[in-house]
Amino acid sequence: MHSDNSFWPLDRSEVAAFDDSADVIVIGFGAAGTSAILGAREADPEAEILVLESTGGPGGAAALAGGIIYLGGGTAVQRACGFEDTPENMEAFLLAACGPEPDASKIASYCQGSVEHFDWLVAAGLEFEHSFSHETQMETVGTEGLVYSGGEDAWPFSDIATPAARGHLIRTPGSTGRLLMKTLTTTALAAGPVVSYDSRVERLIVEDGRVVGVVARQHGVQRHLEARRGVIICAGGFIWNDAMVGRNAPVLLEANWKVGTEGDDGRGIEMAQAVGARVKQMHAGEVAFPIIPPRRLMEGILINAKGQRFINEDTYNGRMGQAALYDHDGEVYLVIDEASYEPNWMGIQASWVCETPAELEAEIGLPAGSLEATLSIYNRHAAVGEDPVFHKAASLLHPLDGHLGAFDLRIGKIPYAVFTLGGLDSDTEGRVIDLEGSPIPGLFAAGRSTSGVAAFGYASGLSIGDSTFFGRRAGRTAAQR
Repeated sequence: MHSDNSFWPLDRSEVAAFDDSADVIVIGFGAAGTSAILGAREADPEAEILVLESTGGPGGAAALAGGIIYLGGGTAVQRACGFEDTPENMEAFLLAACGPEPDASKIASYCQGSVEHFDWLVAAGLEFEHSFSHETQMETVGTEGLVYSGGEDAWPFSDIATPAARGHLIRTPGSTGRLLMKTLTTTALAAGPVVSYDSRVERLIVEDGRVVGVVARQHGVQRHLEARRGVIICAGGFIWNDAMVGRNAPVLLEANWKVGTEGDDGRGIEMAQAVGARVKQMHAGEVAFPIIPPRRLMEGILINAKGQRFINEDTYNGRMGQAALYDHDGEVYLVIDEASYEPNWMGIQASWVCETPAELEAEIGLPAGSLEATLSIYNRHAAVGEDPVFHKAASLLHPLDGHLGAFDLRIGKIPYAVFTLGGLDSDTEGRVIDLEGSPIPGLFAAGRSTSGVAAFGYASGLSIGDSTFFGRRAGRTAAQR
């Protein structure tokens, strides 16, 4: 719990009168907040909804993101692109990819409702081209509507579940987050909430253990606002709170690119903790590792400071980034031969080019003989299309010989883009859970303020997918009181 008294809840008895009231108060107007509005309106068309947004406009972190939405189970886009997927197949993948200690109940609910949620997003105004791109794990340069975004087609997941692409992108070239959120916020505003911008929520108001409102400050004026049915925290994660990151996930402080907005300051999480909320996976963070595309760079090998491989290079780049930062202190390199070399999508080029492995390891500063030994083993097996250690796909295997280059992927040399995954413990209906395992009356949450489907492992698009799916549910639950 935060030691700053400003987070402590205010008892209802200390409020002489509320300045305003609503049935449901939504804190934050990003992906989770917009969906909470729409969910509340579905549950009760007459509900009074008040949205409190700390910045001057809607969108949140999702508006700055690539805009991938992770959905599966047999969406219209998947079927049109020839992917046979089921909720059970999707669940098998996510249980393996989102751990350790994945939230099985959230994953099951998310997978079973994924197709319906895709259709709901389409009804909310999002358009998806029925086409597939195999070149990238991120947003496409064209308007393709589907990508592999979690290493579903790479070992070990390709042995656990039938590979199926699930990264959905709305119809627009390049990054789609801005258009995605513009569309969703337009739809949410049409649902008729009252929106108060530049309104920073400071404390929760409680009465006999129930959350009944919030204390908010707008333009220096403090207001006491009543929530007759519930408060929904959709206030983002805590990557912009260095003190909070330092207490929970200090390794993320080493990274040089925070993914999110300054609103991702953890305030919503700490306010909920102050009324007894339980948190989960606060150490967990996603680490985007922007080395690919082009896909051909996967034909190289990733090595650590000891000159050893540590992962299959065809896996999801976020999994590579997590392994690099959490397990290898951000001291890794990509070794590639001339036949496969190409600058990556950010224009990053090889830092060293040498004629022999011995020269390259000396230039990098690796232990003598380490890279030579690694390449000897790798090349021997690659020559016959095998990778018995890390099981990289045979189509990406060939001996690395001739002139060799190495990308310097050490932290500080390239962007390590990070955000937090941990947050409030909540159930599948968006209710916030207390330290004893019971829902806190009147308190709900969704999005990065919670520990969601991605407990530790990640796939691109899970943040927006999770935020919109469980934001909608939280809105429905709160309005149905």
